[in-house]
Amino acid sequence: MTDFDILIVGSGLAGLSAALLLAPTHRVAVLTKRTLGDGASGQAQGGIAAVLAEDDSFDAHVEDTLVAGAGLCDLAATRFVVEHAPEAIAWLRELGVPFSLEDGELHLTREGGHSARRIAHVTDATGAAVQKTLIAQVRQTPGITLLEHHTLVDLVTSERLGLPGPARCVGLYALDEREDRVKTFRAPHTVLATGGAGKVYLYTTNPDTATGDGIAAAWRAGCRVANLEFIQFHPTCLYHPEAKSFLISEAVRGEGGRLLLPPSAGGGRFMPGHDPRGELAPRDVVARAIDAEMKRHGLDCVHLDISHQSPDFLHAHFPNILARCAELGIDITREPIPVVPAAHYTCGGVLTDLAGRTDLRGLYAIGETACTGLHGANRLASNSLLECMVFARAAAAAVRAEAPPPPPELPAWDDSQVRDADETVVISHNWDELRRFMWDYVGIVRSNKRLERAAHRIGLLRAEIDEFYAHFHVSRDLLELRNLVEVADLIVRSAQLRRESRGLHYSRDYPERAAPAAPTLLVPPARTRPQP
Repeated sequence: MTDFDILIVGSGLAGLSAALLLAPTHRVAVLTKRTLGDGASGQAQGGIAAVLAEDDSFDAHVEDTLVAGAGLCDLAATRFVVEHAPEAIAWLRELGVPFSLEDGELHLTREGGHSARRIAHVTDATGAAVQKTLIAQVRQTPGITLLEHHTLVDLVTSERLGLPGPARCVGLYALDEREDRVKTFRAPHTVLATGGAGKVYLYTTNPDTATGDGIAAAWRAGCRVANLEFIQFHPTCLYHPEAKSFLISEAVRGEGGRLLLPPSAGGGRFMPGHDPRGELAPRDVVARAIDAEMKRHGLDCVHLDISHQSPDFLHAHFPNILARCAELGIDITREPIPVVPAAHYTCGGVLTDLAGRTDLRGLYAIGETACTGLHGANRLASNSLLECMVFARAAAAAVRAEAPPPPPELPAWDDSQVRDADETVVISHNWDELRRFMWDYVGIVRSNKRLERAAHRIGLLRAEIDEFYAHFHVSRDLLELRNLVEVADLIVRSAQLRRESRGLHYSRDYPERAAPAAPTLLVPPARTRPQP
Protein backbone atom coordinates (compact mmCIF):
# COMPACT_ATOMS: atom_id res chain seq x y z
CA MET A 1 0.00 0.00 0.00
CA THR A 2 1.27 3.46 -0.98
CA ASP A 3 0.19 6.63 0.81
CA PHE A 4 -0.41 10.13 -0.59
CA ASP A 5 -2.33 13.20 0.51
CA ILE A 6 -4.24 13.28 -2.77
CA LEU A 7 -4.66 10.91 -5.71
CA ILE A 8 -5.44 12.46 -9.09
CA VAL A 9 -6.59 10.03 -11.76
CA GLY A 10 -6.03 11.51 -15.21
CA SER A 11 -3.38 13.73 -16.75
CA GLY A 12 -5.34 16.14 -18.94
CA LEU A 13 -5.76 19.84 -18.32
CA ALA A 14 -8.02 19.32 -15.28
CA GLY A 15 -5.81 16.76 -13.57
CA LEU A 16 -2.48 18.47 -14.17
CA SER A 17 -3.86 21.87 -13.16
CA ALA A 18 -5.13 20.43 -9.87
CA ALA A 19 -1.76 18.74 -9.29
CA LEU A 20 0.18 21.98 -9.79
CA LEU A 21 -2.18 23.93 -7.56
CA LEU A 22 -1.99 21.37 -4.73
CA ALA A 23 1.69 20.41 -4.92
CA PRO A 24 2.92 23.25 -2.68
CA THR A 25 0.91 21.90 0.29
CA HIS A 26 0.17 18.23 -0.46
CA ARG A 27 1.89 15.00 -1.52
CA VAL A 28 0.24 14.48 -4.90
CA ALA A 29 0.14 11.39 -7.10
CA VAL A 30 -1.02 11.64 -10.72
CA LEU A 31 -2.07 8.28 -12.15
CA THR A 32 -2.61 7.99 -15.89
CA LYS A 33 -3.22 4.83 -17.85
CA ARG A 34 -0.87 5.63 -20.69
CA THR A 35 1.53 8.57 -20.80
CA LEU A 36 0.90 12.13 -19.63
CA GLY A 37 0.13 13.44 -23.11
CA ASP A 38 -2.23 10.74 -24.35
CA GLY A 39 -5.56 12.21 -23.25
CA ALA A 40 -8.10 14.39 -25.02
CA SER A 41 -6.85 17.76 -23.74
CA GLY A 42 -3.83 17.73 -26.03
CA GLN A 43 -6.06 17.20 -29.06
CA ALA A 44 -8.22 20.28 -28.45
CA GLN A 45 -7.81 22.64 -31.38
CA GLY A 46 -10.07 25.65 -30.94
CA GLY A 47 -9.19 27.33 -27.65
CA ILE A 48 -10.51 28.54 -24.30
CA ALA A 49 -13.54 30.82 -24.05
CA ALA A 50 -13.22 33.87 -21.80
CA VAL A 51 -14.51 37.43 -21.71
CA LEU A 52 -11.35 39.40 -22.50
CA ALA A 53 -12.49 42.05 -25.00
CA GLU A 54 -13.93 45.44 -24.11
CA ASP A 55 -17.00 44.91 -26.29
CA ASP A 56 -17.83 41.58 -24.60
CA SER A 57 -19.45 40.86 -21.23
CA PHE A 58 -19.98 38.10 -18.69
CA ASP A 59 -23.73 38.37 -19.28
CA ALA A 60 -23.24 37.75 -23.02
CA HIS A 61 -21.04 34.69 -22.41
CA VAL A 62 -23.55 33.35 -19.90
CA GLU A 63 -26.44 33.90 -22.30
CA ASP A 64 -24.62 32.18 -25.17
CA THR A 65 -23.93 29.20 -22.90
CA LEU A 66 -27.55 29.01 -21.77
CA VAL A 67 -28.83 29.16 -25.35
CA ALA A 68 -26.47 26.42 -26.50
CA GLY A 69 -27.42 24.32 -23.46
CA ALA A 70 -31.07 24.33 -24.61
CA GLY A 71 -32.49 25.54 -21.30
CA LEU A 72 -30.80 22.90 -19.16
CA CYS A 73 -27.68 24.72 -17.91
CA ASP A 74 -27.43 25.48 -14.23
CA LEU A 75 -27.32 29.26 -14.02
CA ALA A 76 -25.16 29.42 -10.89
CA ALA A 77 -22.59 27.02 -12.35
CA THR A 78 -22.56 28.86 -15.66
CA ARG A 79 -21.97 32.25 -14.08
CA PHE A 80 -19.34 30.77 -11.74
CA VAL A 81 -17.34 29.40 -14.67
CA VAL A 82 -17.72 32.46 -16.89
CA GLU A 83 -16.70 34.90 -14.17
CA HIS A 84 -13.59 32.88 -13.28
CA ALA A 85 -12.46 32.46 -16.89
CA PRO A 86 -10.16 35.52 -17.16
CA GLU A 87 -8.10 34.49 -14.12
CA ALA A 88 -7.74 30.98 -15.55
CA ILE A 89 -6.31 32.40 -18.79
CA ALA A 90 -4.02 34.67 -16.78
CA TRP A 91 -2.67 31.67 -14.84
CA LEU A 92 -1.90 29.79 -18.04
CA ARG A 93 -0.09 32.83 -19.43
CA GLU A 94 1.97 33.04 -16.24
CA LEU A 95 2.98 29.40 -16.74
CA GLY A 96 4.17 30.28 -20.24
CA VAL A 97 1.43 29.04 -22.59
CA PRO A 98 2.22 30.84 -25.89
CA PHE A 99 -1.22 32.15 -26.80
CA SER A 100 -1.58 33.69 -30.28
CA LEU A 101 -1.18 37.46 -30.25
CA GLU A 102 -2.15 40.28 -32.56
CA ASP A 103 -0.48 43.68 -32.10
CA GLY A 104 0.78 42.48 -28.74
CA GLU A 105 -2.68 41.52 -27.43
CA LEU A 106 -4.38 38.15 -27.24
CA HIS A 107 -5.89 37.23 -30.58
CA LEU A 108 -9.50 36.22 -29.98
CA THR A 109 -11.40 34.14 -32.48
CA ARG A 110 -15.10 33.28 -32.68
CA GLU A 111 -16.79 29.90 -32.78
CA GLY A 112 -20.30 28.55 -33.29
CA GLY A 113 -22.83 29.71 -30.71
CA HIS A 114 -20.72 32.66 -29.50
CA SER A 115 -22.00 36.19 -30.02
CA ALA A 116 -18.51 37.71 -29.82
CA ARG A 117 -14.85 36.94 -30.35
CA ARG A 118 -13.76 35.48 -27.03
CA ILE A 119 -11.71 32.37 -27.84
CA ALA A 120 -8.08 32.60 -26.67
CA HIS A 121 -6.04 30.13 -28.68
CA VAL A 122 -2.62 28.95 -29.83
CA THR A 123 -3.20 28.87 -33.62
CA ASP A 124 -5.24 25.68 -34.13
CA ALA A 125 -3.44 23.55 -31.55
CA THR A 126 -4.38 25.11 -28.23
CA GLY A 127 -4.67 21.87 -26.27
CA ALA A 128 -1.28 20.62 -27.42
CA ALA A 129 0.42 23.88 -26.40
CA VAL A 130 -1.30 23.96 -23.01
CA GLN A 131 -0.49 20.33 -22.28
CA LYS A 132 3.15 20.72 -23.32
CA THR A 133 3.49 23.62 -20.87
CA LEU A 134 1.75 21.84 -17.98
CA ILE A 135 3.61 18.56 -18.49
CA ALA A 136 6.92 20.40 -18.35
CA GLN A 137 5.80 22.09 -15.13
CA VAL A 138 4.61 18.93 -13.34
CA ARG A 139 7.75 17.01 -14.28
CA GLN A 140 9.88 19.54 -12.44
CA THR A 141 7.57 20.21 -9.49
CA PRO A 142 8.57 18.65 -6.15
CA GLY A 143 5.71 16.93 -4.39
CA ILE A 144 4.16 15.42 -7.55
CA THR A 145 4.66 11.72 -8.19
CA LEU A 146 3.85 10.72 -11.77
CA LEU A 147 2.55 7.19 -12.26
CA GLU A 148 2.15 6.47 -15.96
CA HIS A 149 0.71 3.18 -17.27
CA HIS A 150 -1.52 2.87 -14.19
CA THR A 151 -5.17 2.06 -14.95
CA LEU A 152 -7.89 2.68 -12.37
CA VAL A 153 -9.54 -0.59 -11.33
CA ASP A 154 -11.94 0.71 -8.67
CA LEU A 155 -12.31 3.15 -5.82
CA VAL A 156 -12.06 1.97 -2.23
CA THR A 157 -14.73 3.34 0.10
CA SER A 158 -15.28 3.11 3.83
CA GLU A 159 -18.68 1.57 3.12
CA ARG A 160 -17.14 -1.27 1.12
CA LEU A 161 -14.77 -1.91 4.01
CA GLY A 162 -17.73 -2.15 6.39
CA LEU A 163 -16.67 0.89 8.41
CA PRO A 164 -19.21 3.00 10.34
CA GLY A 165 -20.03 6.61 9.61
CA PRO A 166 -20.69 8.50 6.37
CA ALA A 167 -19.35 6.83 3.24
CA ARG A 168 -15.96 8.20 2.20
CA CYS A 169 -13.46 7.46 -0.54
CA VAL A 170 -10.23 6.30 1.11
CA GLY A 171 -8.16 5.21 -1.88
CA LEU A 172 -8.16 3.12 -5.00
CA TYR A 173 -6.84 0.06 -6.77
CA ALA A 174 -4.86 0.57 -9.97
CA LEU A 175 -3.29 -1.84 -12.44
CA ASP A 176 0.41 -1.19 -12.98
CA GLU A 177 0.80 -2.45 -16.52
CA ARG A 178 4.58 -2.53 -16.43
CA GLU A 179 4.58 -4.85 -13.41
CA ASP A 180 1.29 -6.53 -14.41
CA ARG A 181 -0.16 -6.31 -10.93
CA VAL A 182 -2.86 -4.37 -9.09
CA LYS A 183 -1.54 -1.95 -6.48
CA THR A 184 -3.28 -0.32 -3.53
CA PHE A 185 -3.13 3.46 -3.06
CA ARG A 186 -4.43 5.22 0.02
CA ALA A 187 -5.31 8.91 0.40
CA PRO A 188 -7.92 11.06 2.17
CA HIS A 189 -8.70 12.83 -1.13
CA THR A 190 -9.15 11.46 -4.66
CA VAL A 191 -9.81 13.51 -7.78
CA LEU A 192 -11.28 11.87 -10.88
CA ALA A 193 -10.12 13.71 -14.00
CA THR A 194 -10.37 10.81 -16.43
CA GLY A 195 -12.15 12.55 -19.30
CA GLY A 196 -15.17 11.38 -21.25
CA ALA A 197 -16.48 8.21 -22.85
CA GLY A 198 -16.31 8.84 -26.61
CA LYS A 199 -14.86 5.37 -27.28
CA VAL A 200 -18.29 3.91 -26.52
CA TYR A 201 -19.07 4.92 -30.14
CA LEU A 202 -17.63 3.53 -33.34
CA TYR A 203 -16.74 6.94 -34.75
CA THR A 204 -15.28 9.50 -32.38
CA THR A 205 -12.82 12.35 -32.25
CA ASN A 206 -11.67 11.10 -28.84
CA PRO A 207 -8.37 9.34 -28.12
CA ASP A 208 -8.30 5.65 -27.20
CA THR A 209 -8.11 6.61 -23.51
CA ALA A 210 -11.69 8.01 -23.44
CA THR A 211 -13.42 4.97 -21.97
CA GLY A 212 -15.47 6.54 -19.17
CA ASP A 213 -13.29 5.12 -16.39
CA GLY A 214 -14.04 7.79 -13.79
CA ILE A 215 -17.77 7.87 -14.49
CA ALA A 216 -18.05 4.09 -14.17
CA ALA A 217 -15.91 3.90 -11.03
CA ALA A 218 -17.82 6.70 -9.29
CA TRP A 219 -21.14 5.05 -10.17
CA ARG A 220 -19.96 1.72 -8.76
CA ALA A 221 -18.83 3.55 -5.60
CA GLY A 222 -22.32 5.00 -5.09
CA CYS A 223 -22.24 8.43 -6.76
CA ARG A 224 -25.11 9.84 -8.78
CA VAL A 225 -24.63 10.67 -12.45
CA ALA A 226 -26.55 13.20 -14.50
CA ASN A 227 -27.40 14.09 -18.12
CA LEU A 228 -25.51 11.21 -19.74
CA GLU A 229 -27.93 11.11 -22.67
CA PHE A 230 -26.29 14.29 -23.95
CA ILE A 231 -23.37 13.09 -26.06
CA GLN A 232 -22.07 15.84 -28.29
CA PHE A 233 -21.30 14.84 -31.86
CA HIS A 234 -18.79 17.23 -33.38
CA PRO A 235 -20.12 18.22 -36.80
CA THR A 236 -16.81 18.18 -38.64
CA CYS A 237 -14.49 15.20 -38.29
CA LEU A 238 -12.20 14.66 -41.28
CA TYR A 239 -13.59 11.95 -43.56
CA HIS A 240 -10.69 9.98 -44.99
CA PRO A 241 -9.75 6.27 -44.77
CA GLU A 242 -6.28 7.12 -43.46
CA ALA A 243 -7.38 9.78 -40.95
CA LYS A 244 -8.09 8.38 -37.50
CA SER A 245 -10.66 10.70 -35.95
CA PHE A 246 -8.94 13.94 -36.95
CA LEU A 247 -10.99 16.93 -35.88
CA ILE A 248 -11.59 19.97 -38.09
CA SER A 249 -11.85 22.80 -35.59
CA GLU A 250 -15.01 24.78 -34.93
CA ALA A 251 -12.87 27.84 -35.62
CA VAL A 252 -12.78 26.99 -39.34
CA ARG A 253 -16.50 27.80 -39.48
CA GLY A 254 -15.90 30.71 -37.12
CA GLU A 255 -13.53 32.20 -39.69
CA GLY A 256 -16.00 31.85 -42.57
CA GLY A 257 -15.90 28.16 -43.49
CA ARG A 258 -19.02 27.07 -45.40
CA LEU A 259 -20.67 23.67 -45.31
CA LEU A 260 -21.54 22.44 -48.81
CA LEU A 261 -23.19 19.47 -50.40
CA PRO A 262 -20.84 17.63 -52.75
CA PRO A 263 -21.37 18.20 -56.49
CA SER A 264 -23.10 14.80 -56.79
CA ALA A 265 -25.88 16.17 -54.55
CA GLY A 266 -26.14 19.51 -56.32
CA GLY A 267 -23.50 21.41 -54.35
CA GLY A 268 -24.23 24.63 -52.48
CA ARG A 269 -24.73 25.58 -48.85
CA PHE A 270 -27.39 23.83 -46.81
CA MET A 271 -27.07 25.21 -43.27
CA PRO A 272 -29.20 28.35 -43.89
CA GLY A 273 -32.10 26.02 -44.64
CA HIS A 274 -31.74 24.42 -41.20
CA ASP A 275 -30.96 27.42 -38.97
CA PRO A 276 -30.75 31.19 -39.52
CA ARG A 277 -27.32 31.18 -37.86
CA GLY A 278 -26.03 28.99 -40.66
CA GLU A 279 -22.60 27.48 -40.03
CA LEU A 280 -22.36 29.36 -36.71
CA ALA A 281 -25.29 27.50 -35.15
CA PRO A 282 -24.46 25.38 -32.05
CA ARG A 283 -22.92 21.98 -32.62
CA ASP A 284 -26.04 19.92 -32.01
CA VAL A 285 -27.91 21.85 -34.72
CA VAL A 286 -25.06 21.56 -37.23
CA ALA A 287 -24.47 17.86 -36.53
CA ARG A 288 -28.17 17.01 -37.01
CA ALA A 289 -28.28 19.07 -40.19
CA ILE A 290 -25.30 17.23 -41.66
CA ASP A 291 -26.77 13.89 -40.59
CA ALA A 292 -30.10 14.78 -42.23
CA GLU A 293 -28.46 15.87 -45.50
CA MET A 294 -26.30 12.75 -45.63
CA LYS A 295 -29.33 10.52 -45.15
CA ARG A 296 -31.48 12.51 -47.58
CA HIS A 297 -28.92 12.33 -50.38
CA GLY A 298 -27.28 9.00 -49.47
CA LEU A 299 -23.90 10.64 -48.84
CA ASP A 300 -20.81 9.40 -47.06
CA CYS A 301 -19.80 12.96 -46.12
CA VAL A 302 -20.37 16.66 -46.79
CA HIS A 303 -17.80 19.36 -47.61
CA LEU A 304 -16.37 22.20 -45.50
CA ASP A 305 -14.90 24.95 -47.67
CA ILE A 306 -12.50 27.61 -46.37
CA SER A 307 -10.65 28.07 -49.66
CA HIS A 308 -11.98 31.63 -50.11
CA GLN A 309 -9.53 32.70 -47.39
CA SER A 310 -5.98 33.46 -48.54
CA PRO A 311 -3.22 30.84 -48.20
CA ASP A 312 -1.38 33.18 -45.85
CA PHE A 313 -4.46 33.41 -43.61
CA LEU A 314 -4.84 29.62 -43.54
CA HIS A 315 -1.16 29.08 -42.79
CA ALA A 316 -1.37 31.58 -39.92
CA HIS A 317 -4.65 30.37 -38.37
CA PHE A 318 -4.87 26.66 -39.21
CA PRO A 319 -1.33 25.37 -39.79
CA ASN A 320 -1.96 21.92 -38.30
CA ILE A 321 -5.23 21.33 -40.13
CA LEU A 322 -3.64 22.53 -43.37
CA ALA A 323 -0.62 20.24 -42.88
CA ARG A 324 -2.64 17.15 -41.94
CA CYS A 325 -4.99 17.57 -44.88
CA ALA A 326 -2.01 18.11 -47.21
CA GLU A 327 -0.53 14.80 -45.99
CA LEU A 328 -3.73 13.14 -47.19
CA GLY A 329 -3.74 14.93 -50.55
CA ILE A 330 -6.29 17.62 -49.64
CA ASP A 331 -5.22 21.19 -50.42
CA ILE A 332 -7.57 23.28 -48.29
CA THR A 333 -6.40 26.48 -50.01
CA ARG A 334 -8.01 25.19 -53.22
CA GLU A 335 -10.60 22.55 -52.34
CA PRO A 336 -13.11 21.70 -49.61
CA ILE A 337 -12.51 19.29 -46.75
CA PRO A 338 -14.68 16.12 -46.60
CA VAL A 339 -16.27 15.93 -43.12
CA VAL A 340 -18.71 13.83 -41.08
CA PRO A 341 -20.08 14.11 -37.52
CA ALA A 342 -18.40 12.00 -34.83
CA ALA A 343 -18.92 11.48 -31.09
CA HIS A 344 -16.93 14.22 -29.42
CA TYR A 345 -17.87 15.20 -25.86
CA THR A 346 -19.69 13.71 -22.88
CA CYS A 347 -21.81 16.57 -21.52
CA GLY A 348 -23.09 14.59 -18.53
CA GLY A 349 -21.12 12.72 -15.92
CA VAL A 350 -20.58 12.42 -12.18
CA LEU A 351 -22.78 14.93 -10.39
CA THR A 352 -20.75 17.57 -8.50
CA ASP A 353 -21.15 20.86 -6.69
CA LEU A 354 -19.27 24.07 -7.50
CA ALA A 355 -16.15 22.74 -5.76
CA GLY A 356 -16.09 19.48 -7.72
CA ARG A 357 -17.34 17.47 -4.73
CA THR A 358 -19.28 14.28 -5.51
CA ASP A 359 -21.81 12.45 -3.33
CA LEU A 360 -18.93 10.53 -1.72
CA ARG A 361 -16.84 12.40 0.83
CA GLY A 362 -13.23 12.77 -0.17
CA LEU A 363 -14.01 12.19 -3.84
CA TYR A 364 -13.95 14.96 -6.45
CA ALA A 365 -14.67 14.90 -10.18
CA ILE A 366 -13.46 17.60 -12.57
CA GLY A 367 -13.35 18.11 -16.32
CA GLU A 368 -15.30 15.98 -18.76
CA THR A 369 -15.81 13.27 -16.13
CA ALA A 370 -18.06 15.58 -14.15
CA CYS A 371 -21.52 17.04 -14.60
CA THR A 372 -21.33 20.51 -13.08
CA GLY A 373 -24.41 21.93 -14.77
CA LEU A 374 -22.39 24.15 -17.11
CA HIS A 375 -23.12 22.38 -20.38
CA GLY A 376 -26.78 21.53 -20.05
CA ALA A 377 -28.08 19.70 -23.10
CA ASN A 378 -25.23 20.82 -25.37
CA ARG A 379 -21.76 22.21 -24.66
CA LEU A 380 -20.88 25.59 -26.12
CA ALA A 381 -17.65 25.51 -28.12
CA SER A 382 -14.44 26.12 -26.11
CA ASN A 383 -16.20 25.97 -22.75
CA SER A 384 -14.65 22.55 -22.06
CA LEU A 385 -11.02 23.52 -21.44
CA LEU A 386 -12.37 26.46 -19.48
CA GLU A 387 -14.40 24.16 -17.22
CA CYS A 388 -11.29 22.04 -16.59
CA MET A 389 -9.39 25.10 -15.42
CA VAL A 390 -12.07 26.65 -13.23
CA PHE A 391 -13.05 23.46 -11.43
CA ALA A 392 -9.45 22.34 -10.94
CA ARG A 393 -8.92 25.58 -9.06
CA ALA A 394 -12.18 25.19 -7.13
CA ALA A 395 -11.46 21.58 -6.15
CA ALA A 396 -7.91 22.46 -5.08
CA ALA A 397 -9.27 25.20 -2.82
CA ALA A 398 -11.80 22.78 -1.30
CA VAL A 399 -9.13 20.16 -0.64
CA ARG A 400 -6.89 22.72 1.05
CA ALA A 401 -9.77 23.83 3.28
CA GLU A 402 -10.65 20.34 4.56
CA ALA A 403 -8.99 18.47 7.41
CA PRO A 404 -10.12 14.87 6.76
CA PRO A 405 -9.77 11.96 9.18
CA PRO A 406 -6.80 9.66 8.55
CA PRO A 407 -7.75 6.89 6.11
CA PRO A 408 -8.06 3.34 7.43
CA GLU A 409 -5.85 0.39 6.60
CA LEU A 410 -6.72 -0.93 3.13
CA PRO A 411 -6.62 -4.59 2.12
CA ALA A 412 -4.36 -5.60 -0.74
CA TRP A 413 -5.94 -6.63 -4.02
CA ASP A 414 -6.70 -10.35 -3.91
CA ASP A 415 -6.44 -12.19 -7.22
CA SER A 416 -5.53 -15.59 -5.78
CA GLN A 417 -8.70 -17.16 -7.16
CA VAL A 418 -8.35 -16.00 -10.77
CA ARG A 419 -6.34 -17.33 -13.70
CA ASP A 420 -4.86 -16.10 -16.94
CA ALA A 421 -7.39 -15.55 -19.72
CA ASP A 422 -7.44 -18.25 -22.37
CA GLU A 423 -9.49 -16.38 -25.00
CA THR A 424 -8.75 -12.66 -24.91
CA VAL A 425 -10.32 -12.36 -28.37
CA VAL A 426 -13.64 -12.20 -26.50
CA ILE A 427 -12.66 -8.76 -25.24
CA SER A 428 -11.93 -7.32 -28.69
CA HIS A 429 -15.11 -8.84 -30.16
CA ASN A 430 -17.29 -7.43 -27.37
CA TRP A 431 -15.58 -4.03 -27.62
CA ASP A 432 -16.33 -3.90 -31.36
CA GLU A 433 -19.93 -5.04 -30.93
CA LEU A 434 -20.61 -2.46 -28.22
CA ARG A 435 -19.26 0.46 -30.24
CA ARG A 436 -21.15 -0.54 -33.37
CA PHE A 437 -24.59 -0.91 -31.83
CA MET A 438 -24.14 2.27 -29.77
CA TRP A 439 -23.41 4.11 -33.03
CA ASP A 440 -26.41 2.55 -34.77
CA TYR A 441 -28.97 2.78 -31.96
CA VAL A 442 -27.86 5.59 -29.61
CA GLY A 443 -26.37 8.10 -32.04
CA ILE A 444 -27.44 11.51 -33.32
CA VAL A 445 -31.09 10.46 -33.87
CA ARG A 446 -32.73 7.98 -31.48
CA SER A 447 -36.03 6.14 -31.04
CA ASN A 448 -37.66 3.98 -28.38
CA LYS A 449 -37.09 0.84 -30.45
CA ARG A 450 -33.41 1.63 -31.02
CA LEU A 451 -32.85 2.27 -27.32
CA GLU A 452 -34.62 -0.98 -26.41
CA ARG A 453 -32.37 -2.90 -28.79
CA ALA A 454 -29.28 -1.27 -27.32
CA ALA A 455 -30.40 -2.04 -23.75
CA HIS A 456 -30.92 -5.70 -24.66
CA ARG A 457 -27.47 -5.99 -26.23
CA ILE A 458 -25.86 -4.26 -23.24
CA GLY A 459 -27.44 -6.77 -20.87
CA LEU A 460 -25.97 -9.68 -22.80
CA LEU A 461 -22.53 -8.09 -22.99
CA ARG A 462 -22.51 -7.14 -19.32
CA ALA A 463 -23.09 -10.76 -18.30
CA GLU A 464 -20.12 -11.93 -20.40
CA ILE A 465 -17.84 -9.14 -19.20
CA ASP A 466 -18.74 -9.62 -15.52
CA GLU A 467 -17.98 -13.33 -15.80
CA PHE A 468 -14.66 -12.58 -17.47
CA TYR A 469 -13.79 -9.99 -14.80
CA ALA A 470 -14.61 -12.42 -11.99
CA HIS A 471 -12.50 -15.31 -13.26
CA PHE A 472 -9.45 -13.89 -15.04
CA HIS A 473 -6.53 -11.60 -14.31
CA VAL A 474 -7.44 -8.03 -15.17
CA SER A 475 -5.89 -6.21 -18.12
CA ARG A 476 -6.28 -2.64 -19.32
CA ASP A 477 -8.44 -3.82 -22.23
CA LEU A 478 -10.76 -5.71 -19.89
CA LEU A 479 -11.00 -2.80 -17.44
CA GLU A 480 -11.80 -0.37 -20.26
CA LEU A 481 -14.44 -2.68 -21.72
CA ARG A 482 -16.02 -3.12 -18.28
CA ASN A 483 -16.21 0.66 -17.90
CA LEU A 484 -17.54 1.21 -21.41
CA VAL A 485 -20.42 -1.21 -20.98
CA GLU A 486 -21.24 0.46 -17.64
CA VAL A 487 -21.31 3.91 -19.23
CA ALA A 488 -23.22 2.64 -22.28
CA ASP A 489 -25.90 1.34 -19.92
CA LEU A 490 -26.07 4.72 -18.15
CA ILE A 491 -26.34 6.57 -21.48
CA VAL A 492 -29.19 4.35 -22.69
CA ARG A 493 -31.07 4.50 -19.38
CA SER A 494 -30.75 8.29 -19.32
CA ALA A 495 -31.98 8.54 -22.92
CA GLN A 496 -34.98 6.35 -22.14
CA LEU A 497 -35.93 8.62 -19.24
CA ARG A 498 -35.88 11.78 -21.38
CA ARG A 499 -39.19 11.76 -23.24
CA GLU A 500 -38.55 14.83 -25.33
CA SER A 501 -36.02 16.17 -27.82
CA ARG A 502 -33.63 18.69 -26.36
CA GLY A 503 -30.12 19.72 -27.33
CA LEU A 504 -28.01 16.70 -28.16
CA HIS A 505 -30.79 14.21 -27.47
CA TYR A 506 -33.15 13.91 -30.44
CA SER A 507 -35.91 11.29 -30.37
CA ARG A 508 -38.17 10.40 -33.28
CA ASP A 509 -40.84 9.36 -30.79
CA TYR A 510 -40.71 12.63 -28.83
CA PRO A 511 -39.66 15.32 -31.34
CA GLU A 512 -40.77 18.32 -29.24
CA ARG A 513 -39.33 19.91 -26.12
CA ALA A 514 -41.18 19.30 -22.89
CA ALA A 515 -41.57 21.72 -20.01
CA PRO A 516 -40.17 22.33 -17.51
CA ALA A 517 -36.53 21.56 -18.30
CA ALA A 518 -35.03 19.16 -15.79
CA PRO A 519 -31.73 17.24 -15.54
CA THR A 520 -31.70 13.46 -15.80
CA LEU A 521 -30.44 11.94 -12.55
CA LEU A 522 -29.53 8.29 -12.07
CA VAL A 523 -29.06 7.03 -8.51
CA PRO A 524 -27.02 3.86 -7.87
CA PRO A 525 -28.92 1.02 -6.20
CA ALA A 526 -28.05 0.05 -2.65
CA ARG A 527 -25.12 -2.32 -2.81
CA THR A 528 -24.05 -5.17 -0.58
CA ARG A 529 -20.50 -5.02 0.67
CA PRO A 530 -18.21 -6.51 -2.00
CA GLN A 531 -15.05 -8.34 -1.04
CA PRO A 532 -11.82 -6.55 -2.05
